[in-house]
Amino acid sequence: MKTTAFTEKHIALGAKMVPFAGYNMPVEYIGINEEHNHVRNSVGVFDVSHMGEIWVKGPNALAFVQYVTSNDAAVLTPGKVQYSCFPNGKGGIVDDLLVYCIDSVTYLLVVNASNIDKDYAHLCTIAPKFNITPGKELYNASDEICQLAVQGPLALKAMQKICDQNVTDMEYYTFKKLTIAGIKDAIFSTTGYTGSGGCEIYVANEDADKLWNAVFEAGKEFGIAPIGLGARDTLRLEMGFCLYGNDIDDTTSPIEAGLGWITKFSEAKGDFIDKDYMLKLKTEGVSRKLVGFELVDRGIPRHGYEVCDANGTVIGVVTSGTMGPAVKKAVGMAYVTPAFSKTDSEIFIKVRDKLLKAKVVKTPFYKQ
Repeated sequence: MKTTAFTEKHIALGAKMVPFAGYNMPVEYIGINEEHNHVRNSVGVFDVSHMGEIWVKGPNALAFVQYVTSNDAAVLTPGKVQYSCFPNGKGGIVDDLLVYCIDSVTYLLVVNASNIDKDYAHLCTIAPKFNITPGKELYNASDEICQLAVQGPLALKAMQKICDQNVTDMEYYTFKKLTIAGIKDAIFSTTGYTGSGGCEIYVANEDADKLWNAVFEAGKEFGIAPIGLGARDTLRLEMGFCLYGNDIDDTTSPIEAGLGWITKFSEAKGDFIDKDYMLKLKTEGVSRKLVGFELVDRGIPRHGYEVCDANGTVIGVVTSGTMGPAVKKAVGMAYVTPAFSKTDSEIFIKVRDKLLKAKVVKTPFYKQ
């Protein structure tokens, strides 16, 4: 099992460690609910070093990124970040990712931990068509970089103390290369998957100790705390953010998943993998849609539970579900037939052969 540059820190702090995407990762420290609410109200730190980082460089970098991703990377300028996905050529999704525009010939693709090898292999098969050489212009740096996600309403205020540039007024989905805690050329981005603000910080593995110690020292007066991956999942679910492997995968299209907003068909975007198929789905409609729902009856929805109509006919499946620690409601996401996808539609979640009433609602479930 792999470790991150911070693994020993988690163990020393008494975290409950579990295997995740091939890594030994902290799922919780003092309890998921408490950690979840701490991030919503203060500032917490996640080790997300298991995420993958893939560089694309050279004069054909943009054309390559445009072809392999669904969003329009041409609108990015240096310092901007974009959420996107890799269509798989069969109507599904290889992975969802963040695209960082470093400059006009350099892009950083940040991918999910469980998909690093799959993503890189996928990109390597396409790269030669753009005169991009794997291992050279296309480079997997995942094992060389560590990353902390400092999240919560007090995160930027705390991190400002150790940054050499102003970060408190940075716009959402932007980044800066700066010196943090004396570490030069760190990537500091106002991204994250919690919906409570904050940043993600990338440095080389050899600077891990320096970053960890400085982050926790800077955040001490704000009550900073380490947070496990359990709370990361409940936080993203309260925001209605998709999780690869649950809500999206190789069998789901971004159009079905409500990700039409990251699927662009403009002239500037040009051709990309699965463009014609996705355009067809957009114009002709889909056979299922990903929706948010909250339970009316008591119970907790879980991944894989069937979704039914009032007669017990199966109309879909739950992809993610939990009792939201901040919203204090049982919430989830599910694929359902279009007839049941409208807001306030009555649906039923099958839990242990009982049909629990639920209603379709707009996400995010958590509103600040």
